[in-house]
Amino acid sequence: MRPKRKPARAPEPVASTGRTSRSGRARALWAGVAAGGLATAVALLVVADGSLTSLGGDTAHPSATRGTPPAAAALRPRVVTRAQWGADEKIQDQKPHYSDAIHAVIVHHTDNPNGYDCADVPAMLRELYRQHAVDQGWGDLGYNFLVDKCGTVYEGRAGGIDRPVNGAHTVGLNQGTAGIAAIGTYSEGVPVPKPLLDSLVRLTAWKLGLSGVDPRLRAHLVSTDSRSRFPEHSAVNLPALSGHIDAYETHCPGEALERLLPTIREQAARLQSRAEADQQRAEAAQDNRGGGPAGRGGSTGSGGPVRLGGPVRLGGPVRLRGPVRPGGPDRPGPTGETSRGDRTTDRR
Repeated sequence: MRPKRKPARAPEPVASTGRTSRSGRARALWAGVAAGGLATAVALLVVADGSLTSLGGDTAHPSATRGTPPAAAALRPRVVTRAQWGADEKIQDQKPHYSDAIHAVIVHHTDNPNGYDCADVPAMLRELYRQHAVDQGWGDLGYNFLVDKCGTVYEGRAGGIDRPVNGAHTVGLNQGTAGIAAIGTYSEGVPVPKPLLDSLVRLTAWKLGLSGVDPRLRAHLVSTDSRSRFPEHSAVNLPALSGHIDAYETHCPGEALERLLPTIREQAARLQSRAEADQQRAEAAQDNRGGGPAGRGGSTGSGGPVRLGGPVRLGGPVRLRGPVRPGGPDRPGPTGETSRGDRTTDRR
């Protein structure tokens, strides 16, 4: 019989650090955000360390299609969807929960033997999904994404790959993070295949780029469970790209992957910078043709472009005021944390 689960408790608000402000001074910015055809003003205060504090807004139902930075959109990798790898949605017993944004990526490994054939990965995922959702009673996969040794990226937890879905992968730190699992076991001395590494780089650059987070910086989170490395409700400062071991007492993601995290951070930041430069050149070329920035067409009475409804280009993730929908309290288990409605079961 499983232990009785405790009712969920709402955590403290989550703060996050993005790209550091060059001026080093606090400044207020106003951005038009398209919502239902109307532009609503969102006030943001950029503090000296580059983090963002919301003065208004609503994130009860965050949407990736609203205000997605075009540079980040250009980095989006090909993702094999749940439908494509054959997830049986009838066994899913779990409603997605969302954070305001993704502020950090947590890297894992799945502990599978490394000799698998990549053609067999969909079947492996179906088995892992059934273990999590049915055998363990967790309701869904814990990881937000999985990557195989051939570099193929798979959708894990349901809720929308572009959206800030709370996963079930890191005890106490599932809110505001995305869990990416490398399929295999990457302990000391195990080679990490280049296709896997390349996909981890691109996936990290894209997922953090959706929130404007530089992978080389640090994220400010709040622990929701004292069984993590941090007391409940305490402020947590972690690299924006971390290993599971940085948040919880575990050997995951293995020494081989852990040692590559600095490389992944640098390469992901380089991809983000390149995508931003390409986007700026494309916008400049569009301006020179007199049509205004691509995708933000229209003109004012004076001939200038109308910039309402376009993506907000800020130095860090946009923090909008609204409740963070928690996955629930934590309970240790073999591999991470998973939510079931407003209740949560943890693993590892």
